[in-house]
Amino acid sequence: MDRELLLKGSRRLGWAEAHMSVLREIGERLEKNESLRGVKVGMALHVEAKTGMLAVTLAKAGAKVRLASCNPLSTDDSVSLALKEERGIEVYARRGESNTEYYENLNSVLDMRPDFVIDDGADLITMLHTVRREQLEEIKGGNEETTTGVIRLKAMARDGKLKFPVMAVNDARMKYLFDNRYGTGQSTFDGFMNATNLLIAGKELVVAGYGWCGRGVAMRAKGLGANVIVTEVDPIRAIEAKLDGFQVLPMMQAVRQADIIITVTGCKDVVRKEHLSVIKDGCVLGNSGHFDNEISKKALEEVAAPPVRVREQVERYDLTNGRKVYLISEGRLMNLASGQGHPVEIMDMSFSIQALSLEHLVRNHASMAPNVHSVPPEMDELVARIKLKTMGLSIDELTPTQKKYLDDWQEGT
Repeated sequence: MDRELLLKGSRRLGWAEAHMSVLREIGERLEKNESLRGVKVGMALHVEAKTGMLAVTLAKAGAKVRLASCNPLSTDDSVSLALKEERGIEVYARRGESNTEYYENLNSVLDMRPDFVIDDGADLITMLHTVRREQLEEIKGGNEETTTGVIRLKAMARDGKLKFPVMAVNDARMKYLFDNRYGTGQSTFDGFMNATNLLIAGKELVVAGYGWCGRGVAMRAKGLGANVIVTEVDPIRAIEAKLDGFQVLPMMQAVRQADIIITVTGCKDVVRKEHLSVIKDGCVLGNSGHFDNEISKKALEEVAAPPVRVREQVERYDLTNGRKVYLISEGRLMNLASGQGHPVEIMDMSFSIQALSLEHLVRNHASMAPNVHSVPPEMDELVARIKLKTMGLSIDELTPTQKKYLDDWQEGT
């Protein structure tokens, strides 16, 4: 065993644990309620310190947990080792795993015959509906962490293919308002700077997609001094971006002046062959969307020589038109592949919603239709009030008169 790697992972878990006070309080409630005792939970999430503490919290509450990664490049091997050796969590993940190993590890999680699954990107749930269909009757419910995964699951539900209830954790306010915006915003540039060591200030930086993640990236890029351009397909979001002070252009125009392009759309082929024909020489391409298909690597291979690794997490593509572009982290999530993921305090809130959503499923799955379900608003409020307390903040409450005023439509002004 690599003792130095184990110590590193132990320290990272300890640091996360010390700064996840909301999850700690939620965990204590779960232990007291004994609602998860004996429940088998299969997880496919980015295997790093914050995820590790979610797994530990569920295990302390009595659940049997198995964990695999949802991305071949996002595993922190030190944390994986520490979870197995010191925290008793079964982990099937390593950084840089092959495509075959990735699916073998997901299968290892499902080999436990879980009662519930916690997914990030819906690969685990998709496997249950395709190659592991014999287990569908055993699965009582699941949670989905990401925008991309929720989109996939809503499509399954719309087609009548989803066979068990799934909580759309991503759509909880205490998740997307903070995780997607502030988490993605900060961690994207943590990954970018770690990978490239390049300056942001003064650069023409294109943000593809102006959902909550794109908002966060654009906001942080502006704060770092970039000239931000937003590309969008949604007319309403495009107007929002413009009124937020950003230039809005089609990608075909934006690539001509972009020093940096960051994709955060949840869709494929956002930067593709026609864009590469006119892209600015030396442009740096990075992705903070879930899958590695937002920047088309197939198109890059068609119009460039084989890539040359110029830094640990950066490859240079020499295009046939004489220009060159740089790709971070093989087009995968650069905030995890090249960084440490979202800040601890952000994931404290998101994983508290995860834990509460799992408890909700355990208690209510029998009466829940096989569909994508919203997180009950009282869970959002519970996590928010605990978070306020940990921040040392207090807020006002409505007086009885104010409540009556808001509830009575006949009340005059």
